[in-house]
Amino acid sequence: MLLSKLRTTIFCGCRYAGKGFQQNSHQRPQLRQWLVRRNQSSITVEAGPPSTPAVAVPNAATNRIVGRWLLGCSGLVVGAVVLGGVTRLTESGLSMVDWHLVREMKPPQSEAEWEAEFSKYKQFPEFKILNHEMTLPEFKFIFYMEWGHRMWGRLVGLAYILPAAYFWKKGYFTRSMKGKVLGLCGFVFFQGLLGWYMVKSGLEENPESHDVPRVSQYRLCAHLGSALVLYCASLWTGLTLMLPAHKMADSKRLMQLRKFAKGTGGLIFLTALSGAFVAGLDAGLVYNSFPKMADKWIPDDILAFSPALKNIFENPTTVQFDHRILGIGSLTAITGLYLFSRRMMLPRRAKIAIGLLAAMAYTQVALGISTLLLYVPTPLAATHQSGSVALLTFAIWVLAELRKMPK
Repeated sequence: MLLSKLRTTIFCGCRYAGKGFQQNSHQRPQLRQWLVRRNQSSITVEAGPPSTPAVAVPNAATNRIVGRWLLGCSGLVVGAVVLGGVTRLTESGLSMVDWHLVREMKPPQSEAEWEAEFSKYKQFPEFKILNHEMTLPEFKFIFYMEWGHRMWGRLVGLAYILPAAYFWKKGYFTRSMKGKVLGLCGFVFFQGLLGWYMVKSGLEENPESHDVPRVSQYRLCAHLGSALVLYCASLWTGLTLMLPAHKMADSKRLMQLRKFAKGTGGLIFLTALSGAFVAGLDAGLVYNSFPKMADKWIPDDILAFSPALKNIFENPTTVQFDHRILGIGSLTAITGLYLFSRRMMLPRRAKIAIGLLAAMAYTQVALGISTLLLYVPTPLAATHQSGSVALLTFAIWVLAELRKMPK
């Protein structure tokens, strides 16, 4: 009896153990899967969720980030252009007679340092001929104007280079965008060197000339032109990344509108460059009447220099005359572009851009005429110079709205 009970107990225990072993054998794969999932989740904390596919970079989101960055950089370039114009109008550009990338970032602090800086300025033509009665407080004003312009230029350089390095490392740039960014950053560096090359032209002694010391109008035009190229390239690239291209059928009239807009933009750019010659030669002070020049449509001294080609770049009368013609030509072209676009079905953003371009054109012409008639007051002249950049901005926006869909 006892033996039969012991046999029954051993048999039941073995059968229970077998079932437990089978259950454990079934649970082992589940345990193994749980351990694998746990390992993957620990890796996910470091590398991201494995269940969602990796997001390709660059993408639409990164393009918007890069676009905002470039628009911000273009805004800083506008600030540099405006500040440079004010520096030119206040005759402050020749107050700093040397150039150092880092050392000049700290202006003079003590009275002795200011006296030393003022003594260096006294050795150059602008002080000897024009400002020989200047006091130290007056020198401090023109010094800070030029110093502020230079520091702003360094800020522009950092705004381009540092984010570009970060975005490059993060993989935000396509292959073509890398080339564009390298070109923009290189152009910023070139712009700084060109600025000092321009200033040097106003510091050189010229015993044969008794004219007011000023920088070369050729170098001034190159300096302004390179800044505008940098601005246009940054703005165009930023807008094309931020604004999707419109789906428009490539009709004959649309192709004509695009060509018209490109030609108008080129004319606006050329008019802005001619303004650099007006500023460099103080040509806004020779004939302060409008629409005629000293009661004549074409002044007598328009071809006073020989050879005749020299008048276009060095004769203040001819330079002002050319700027008038280019300004009126730009206004006419923009008006024609506006009227031509009104007869077409265009996207809403494109219509707004063209309308603002036309409004800014008439405002800019009014500012230019007022500046001329009032003998170039600094606030009004600075506003007129800023208006040229605003006009160029709207022209770039129009071109961005009318661009073709990428293939």
